[in-house]
Amino acid sequence: MDFFKRTGQMAIGSRLRMLTDKITEDAGRIFTLYGVSIKPKWFPVFFVLSQGKTGTVTDIAKEIGHSHPSVSKIVREMLTGGLVQEIRDETDKRRNVIMLSSQGQLMAEAIKAPYADVTEAIERISEETQHDLWEALGEWEQLLEKQPLIQRVREVKKARESKSIAIVPYEPRYQPVFRSLNEEWITAHWQMEKSDYKALDHPQEYILDKGGYIFVALDAGEPVGVCALCKLDDPDYDYELAKLAVSPKAQGKGIGILLGETVIRKAMELGAQKIFLESNTILEPAIHLYRKLGFQELKGHHLSYARGNIQMKLTLVPFRNKE
Repeated sequence: MDFFKRTGQMAIGSRLRMLTDKITEDAGRIFTLYGVSIKPKWFPVFFVLSQGKTGTVTDIAKEIGHSHPSVSKIVREMLTGGLVQEIRDETDKRRNVIMLSSQGQLMAEAIKAPYADVTEAIERISEETQHDLWEALGEWEQLLEKQPLIQRVREVKKARESKSIAIVPYEPRYQPVFRSLNEEWITAHWQMEKSDYKALDHPQEYILDKGGYIFVALDAGEPVGVCALCKLDDPDYDYELAKLAVSPKAQGKGIGILLGETVIRKAMELGAQKIFLESNTILEPAIHLYRKLGFQELKGHHLSYARGNIQMKLTLVPFRNKE
């Protein structure tokens, strides 16, 4: 149809639903053709029970991949139609199990001819096509089970939006945003500490002049993220990843990971062997980001901030994107 050519893959749900509606409508006519009194929507439940199986609504729902309320409604309709019966489970009297009634068993015999004819008709359709729809559906189901469509769209969105992000070295004109972005996340949970004021009010003196670096993320020229690489006077660690902050309005674009990667690459250029950071586990997105960058939890190191409850380290190797 011209409509689907114009919409492309965006209308995949509508197209599949239209195909489903068309096949379901024909399914009803096919059952009528053979004198079989079954509604198309009953078929998955009926098929399972026709294989000699019994089970609770929960068992059936799990096997056919439908929701419990959906199967419960179908079973009630089939009970009214006289195709199934509900009996107490002999092994657990608290449960009811569903099985075909005598009428349902007769229907199971009557439907064998439609099974065979429908199967052959579909095989003939497959012979006329270049692609096997049944196998393709199986592949799609497996892929979407592994990674849902919404997650795939999020990744594409993040990749597209990250292309507009530029990471640049710090300049004095970025000091207000360096402070404001960090102050925002700190004061959301804690109070600013003395070392915060020193680094954020005087980054030149307390970070850059001591051999550190600061990077700024620009989104279409607007500063929306910052991160510092602070030189440490520590025999175990060369630098600290610190003061990583991203504006709430720019989150979800992968800016944090871009800043983290930039800082790590800079540390490697400087010949650093280990990077340290301190954070708090209440900041779950930040901890997740650090782990993606390769940081591992560190035990027994002295806490620098009152708000800190976790320290992490990164032993540098040739850097690879963890996404």
